[in-house]
Amino acid sequence: MSSAAVATSVFGVFMVATVALGLFAVRGRGGGGGGLTEWSVGGRNLGTVFIWVLMAGESYTSFSYLGAAGWGYNYGAPVLYVVAYMSCGYAVGYVVGPMLWAYAKKHGLVGITDMVAHRYGRPWVGALVALLATVFLLPYIQLQITGMGVVVSTISYGAISLNWAYFVAFAVTTGFVVVSGLRGSAWVSVLKDVLVIATLAFLAVYVPLHYFGGYGDFLDRVVNEKSDWLTLPGHGGTFGQAWFATTSVLNSLTVVIFPTTVAGYLGARSADALRRNAILLPAYNVLLFVPMLLGMAAIFVVPGLAGADSNLALFKLVVDSLPAWTVGLIGVAAALSSIVPMAVFMLVIGTMWGRSVLSLVPRLRERQKAASQVVVVVAGALALLMTYAVPSTLVRLSLISYEGMAQLLPMLLLGLVWRKLTLVGGLAGLAVGVAVVCGFVFTDHDPVWGVNAGIVALGVNLLVALAVSFLGPREVPVGDDDVLARDPIHDGDEAGSASVRT
Repeated sequence: MSSAAVATSVFGVFMVATVALGLFAVRGRGGGGGGLTEWSVGGRNLGTVFIWVLMAGESYTSFSYLGAAGWGYNYGAPVLYVVAYMSCGYAVGYVVGPMLWAYAKKHGLVGITDMVAHRYGRPWVGALVALLATVFLLPYIQLQITGMGVVVSTISYGAISLNWAYFVAFAVTTGFVVVSGLRGSAWVSVLKDVLVIATLAFLAVYVPLHYFGGYGDFLDRVVNEKSDWLTLPGHGGTFGQAWFATTSVLNSLTVVIFPTTVAGYLGARSADALRRNAILLPAYNVLLFVPMLLGMAAIFVVPGLAGADSNLALFKLVVDSLPAWTVGLIGVAAALSSIVPMAVFMLVIGTMWGRSVLSLVPRLRERQKAASQVVVVVAGALALLMTYAVPSTLVRLSLISYEGMAQLLPMLLLGLVWRKLTLVGGLAGLAVGVAVVCGFVFTDHDPVWGVNAGIVALGVNLLVALAVSFLGPREVPVGDDDVLARDPIHDGDEAGSASVRT
């Protein structure tokens, strides 16, 4: 049997197992997932382990296998911003996660659009945020489709074209998330994490030994021949210290209000499960150093990769040197690292639209779950079309998503802890922030003045929101208990603080 057939067969078996595991996860829960709350946030009943593996999917996506290795290959040290912002984001999430969980549980909410609509007392505000968030989330789904497509095409030794591989990524993930929802994603995350840890641990040993005779010789070559890759601003001199610091800060704040992160928060059984999760997750980031180092190893083994081809750096190291079944397993791990986060992104887009947009139509108000599932298919199809029409490198897509989503920070997070932020102020800041970040990104002025364009836009956003809130029209006062989110460790929430006290 040819290498392509062996690797593709291994991949196919695991994809079938993935769908089966998703179906198994929702057995006995109301015919494929129950209502919208069960489908979208797992019935708010996921424990520490499931929350840990689900939210670890934010760390290990196709970006980890492809984009991190690609940036290590192209630039070197600047890629460490990923480890920095994820670790800092978990620290911020230790406080923010339980606060959002308590607020959503108290008011029966299932996502950030619900929270914004409730906070400002205007359903149309939730619809507006859903539309804006979708625009900035679609590139991230495109990122995962691109990543999984590259994996499928590569492990098939070119037998499956990239265009067909992209379609496979879309079809598998869309079918999976429509059927299984958040709970199924959590179960598949367990399988994904086992394979990710095993394959990265193997590659961390195999690649340096096979190609260089060990880490000593490998690192010696890097220091002597590629020293630019080891310090900021890295090879090419674009991403310096200011960019690294501002990107790490911006992303660490943004990740805690990312709709997928919030879906993980709201799926937790208790606030205390989120605190334990925030403590455990940073240790998982240690593995991110592996694809970064392997990307740098590829500089010597497969030189000359340019543009989007640099995302293939890690797989180029293994496809020609390992048995086909091993290549298939590594491909499965990388593919699942696309499926899990892509499924959650598609799920939250469906939930946002089903809950905050389509529910404004009276005929659809009682069919929110079905409407959400239709939106999942539409969102996935749009991302697939974007993949064909406007392909881009994986890290660039990730940065665009984060810089855009960051503009929701004042209106959502500040608004939930400070009652004096007005609706007019929040919307004014949001409009200006989005306009500024789009202006910088689409005119290729990112970084701007050496710093992340998103944080510049966020600063302008915040100034406008505060100025309009203080100087603009006043709103009718609303009780703090109705509009402010609090960490349940302080307000005596039974599910959260009780477990802390015991």
